[in-house]
Amino acid sequence: MASNTFGNIFKITTWGESHGKAIGVVIDGCPAGLEISDGEINAALALRAPGRNPYTSPRTETDKAEILSGVFEGKTTGAPISIIIPNKDADSSKYEPIKDLLRPGHANYTYLEKYGIFDYKGGGRSSARETACRVAAGAVAMAFLEQHEIQITAYIKQIGNIEASIDTTDFELLRTSTYLSPVFCPDANATASMTALIEQAKNEGDSLGGVVEFIALAIPTGLGDPVYEKLEANLAKAMMSLPATKGFEMGSGFRAATMRGSEHNDIFINKSGKFQTTTNYAGGTLGGISTGMPIIGRVAFKPTSSIMKPQETLTTNGEEASFNLPAGSRHDPCVAIRAVPIVEAMAALVLTDAILLNRCARL
Repeated sequence: MASNTFGNIFKITTWGESHGKAIGVVIDGCPAGLEISDGEINAALALRAPGRNPYTSPRTETDKAEILSGVFEGKTTGAPISIIIPNKDADSSKYEPIKDLLRPGHANYTYLEKYGIFDYKGGGRSSARETACRVAAGAVAMAFLEQHEIQITAYIKQIGNIEASIDTTDFELLRTSTYLSPVFCPDANATASMTALIEQAKNEGDSLGGVVEFIALAIPTGLGDPVYEKLEANLAKAMMSLPATKGFEMGSGFRAATMRGSEHNDIFINKSGKFQTTTNYAGGTLGGISTGMPIIGRVAFKPTSSIMKPQETLTTNGEEASFNLPAGSRHDPCVAIRAVPIVEAMAALVLTDAILLNRCARL
């Protein structure tokens, strides 16, 4: 199976399956001298971990990562950084009764068609469990970005038909409010409505989709390269490589199609010797290169495929069958919630790679 590596200079390669002994990531291209520890990585993983509250999967993975290589006396050495995360709460027994059924909304059909074999325990490589590796690597990227005073945060913008009203002017308040919310939404009123909607969907044996928005501040001008390495193109690839993603947009996004050029064009101004724009419909890039304005994007996640409602399907032999999740199955009622720290991590990986690539731009 190819394509388990992401990045150009700051590269990550993830490995492992959701119900295997462990998962992990190897980071190549991280500069030497960066301070990093198991504690920083585990703090990031704790935000993504299941079992936090009734609105996420009850699987109780502690997600304790261990750095195996590439760090000496608390600093990166320039060698590959290998991180391992043991799987401690995998229950494969729930998958035995459904191993010969094509699970609606899941990848076992396409994996079987492509490879002729599929690890039916959990989702194998297609499972969201793999994203813990990305969060671990993202913690290292975040430490790198802190050296450049770049700040990133993500939060729930929408669940179902409930959209939050979010003030992004105070970054610290935004981040604090996000992680105080059980659904990672900084709007308290929207949080109350979202949790009620999730409870309703759970009681009905159903699930919900959502939108995660991210914002990055203090971005230097000039990140990203024209044509095939555009900053927004790499962000799009990063986000759309996540499980359950169905849409990505930057700045005004799809709303730009309803606007006129006179509305959408961001007007340049000179503010105390620094070039800025009065608006940010472009979302922080022009021609695939960062403008220095905040980078803002949104990622749409589909409703969780694993639901308690009976569904019609086929067996792997093509026979009609009814699909029912086994009793005691553990799944997120809305995958977008736990995707918040994952979106942060992917944005950090893209920006770190872009900064390193930018060192080659000119003398």
